[in-house]
Amino acid sequence: MNKSIAPALNPTRTSVGLLVTAVLLTAAALRSPITGVGAIIGEIEAATGLSHTMSGMLTTLPLIAFAVFALVAPGLSARLGMERTLFYSMLLMTVGILVRALPSVAALFAGTALIGIAIAVCNVLLPGLIKREFPQQVGLMTSLFTTCLTFWAAISSGISVPLSQGALGWRGALTIWAVLTAVSTLVWLPLLQRRSVGGKAPAAMSTGRASISSSLASNGPRRGIWRSRVAWLVTMFMGFQSILFYVSISWLPDILQERGMSPEQAGWMLSLMQLISMAGSFLMPLLAARSDSQKWLTAATAALCVIGFGGIWAGPVSLAAVFILLLGIGSGSTFGLAIVFFSLRSQTTEQASALSGMAQSVGYVLAAFGPTLFGYLHDLSGSWDTPLAVITGVSVLTALFGYAAGRKGYVDAQ
Repeated sequence: MNKSIAPALNPTRTSVGLLVTAVLLTAAALRSPITGVGAIIGEIEAATGLSHTMSGMLTTLPLIAFAVFALVAPGLSARLGMERTLFYSMLLMTVGILVRALPSVAALFAGTALIGIAIAVCNVLLPGLIKREFPQQVGLMTSLFTTCLTFWAAISSGISVPLSQGALGWRGALTIWAVLTAVSTLVWLPLLQRRSVGGKAPAAMSTGRASISSSLASNGPRRGIWRSRVAWLVTMFMGFQSILFYVSISWLPDILQERGMSPEQAGWMLSLMQLISMAGSFLMPLLAARSDSQKWLTAATAALCVIGFGGIWAGPVSLAAVFILLLGIGSGSTFGLAIVFFSLRSQTTEQASALSGMAQSVGYVLAAFGPTLFGYLHDLSGSWDTPLAVITGVSVLTALFGYAAGRKGYVDAQ
């Protein structure tokens, strides 16, 4: 941990509170605009005529944006500053949500792409910001960050069906999240004014902030991270656990409806999965920060996903709620561990940002194939059995890579 950074920034108590608020509001917006799509995918298909494969692209497209723009985010931060980059990202997300609401299939995909770009940048920068501003509270801040993210993702999944069946329709149900992103944008404004004057850090902060920007601007750490074995293990773990989550939010409601649940019940089951995942996403970073090694913790929580998907595939329908609860705990725990690994497996802020960019770029390339492949396998086989067998196998890989990524060690970015 770089203890010299916090004193150099010398934040006031008010600005720290405002910063925490901005981080948590941004976290709330990092999944909620896209998790609601899975719950109402049937309505979207009926209204637009999209196939299962094409509708899967509505979840895959943001993941492609995550992969591409995760590599761009550290450079943008070095040029503009973290706060300014996050401000513009939230503004872009608001615009994307509004564009997605326009009555056009092209606008639906274009708005989704803009949302994905904005989320990608925030995904990469927020773990680095937490490490920079809260070096002694990385576990706690990561727990709050991931819990807020998963909570609002669950709310989005749960309320999308009721909203879509009311006066708002499915477009309105997806548009309400512009309120959250707009509020988040406004909260970043005073932080932007305090930290950036003419695009540069104030003189009082030049020692801490300028050194960070200089390090991020250099290509050394970002290039070196790609040769690190530890970085690749974290990256693969990030990718596989992302596949599990995005397949769940894309297709779990459809699977449960085929098993006999109503659309409302299926939507709330997805919401339940994400609500229970908050326990794992909150507790795991706290537990992980207390130990140098997290291998068994990571493997055990990933194994819950194996049981969850395996049970939904081959288990009795009467126990579907139990399997979804296990899947929720497993997905929340693995996500929290993946995010905290960016800090625990790095020794400096620039390494954390570089690892975050690499893991999210390559990881989301892997994850991008998940929902579309899942939908394609369903279209090809005519049932959910083959896709569920495949995703159960991916859960096993998640446990194996999680065990390897959780072993004691740091990235070597030299």
